[in-house]
Amino acid sequence: MRIALLASNPNLYSNKRLIESATERGHDIDFIAIKDCYMDITASKPEIHYRGGEILKSYDVVIPRIRPSATFYGTSVLRQFAAQGAYCLNGPVAIGRSRDKLRTLQILSGQGVNIPKTGFADSPRDTKDLIKMIGGAPLIVKLLEGTQGIGVVLAETNKAAESVINAFKSLKAQILVQEFIAESKGVDLRLFVIGNKVVAAMERRAAKGEFRANIHMGGTGHKAKITPEERAMAIKAAKAMELRVAGVDIIRSDRGPMILEINSSPGLEGVEGATNIDIAAKMIEHAEKHYNTKSKVST
Repeated sequence: MRIALLASNPNLYSNKRLIESATERGHDIDFIAIKDCYMDITASKPEIHYRGGEILKSYDVVIPRIRPSATFYGTSVLRQFAAQGAYCLNGPVAIGRSRDKLRTLQILSGQGVNIPKTGFADSPRDTKDLIKMIGGAPLIVKLLEGTQGIGVVLAETNKAAESVINAFKSLKAQILVQEFIAESKGVDLRLFVIGNKVVAAMERRAAKGEFRANIHMGGTGHKAKITPEERAMAIKAAKAMELRVAGVDIIRSDRGPMILEINSSPGLEGVEGATNIDIAAKMIEHAEKHYNTKSKVST
């Protein structure tokens, strides 16, 4: 099986692990830097050119690891690979959809998935009623484009919430306003979904004095025991987003588990370290199953 790992940095833990795992399983895998790709979109057959003029073709599988800042161009390249007939571990439409936090929550809400009370408004004139609609402070203000806990602010009073919201709005930033789940006490879950199965679950605990449990914000990861409801919720959410590989973030509340976010390029380091599960191998196994099924159909 020929695999293209479409990403930006070959030295990241997740990318090195995927290359290592694919090689160990006897596959040919190439690291393809997103920024070094360029495309002929008018060719009779879709072409992707690479640095030095090489034409990229004949890949059976593409594993996209597209960082948020490269979403537009990365998904454009991924579409070109898909047009060549490659199996994309996550498709370009699903990745683009998952990078829009508002759209993600709208999709999940429409599917009956439990999420925190969330508001969205365009004008600072709506600030007071927006805060009231969510249930008042304390509440969370999130940048739509934020990642890894960056751009997430806890406003502990209504006045502080008004100040934060209006400050973001003055900068023309798009934000979500969300209820604060105090009873979670800085703990959330990261469920790693591949196909229609939760293959690993990690509990993330926030650092002292911090409400965000993200590993990049100093949080720590630990193996988690999850409930059947949480497992089913993560699978349903990934399916609703049409993601074959997803990191689903769940918070436990007095009203049951709630989904906070879904990540289409979840990191492997934290969850592999916390659970001792070879996630990279499971991703390659998923690609193998699809490839083997496709090969049987074609013959």
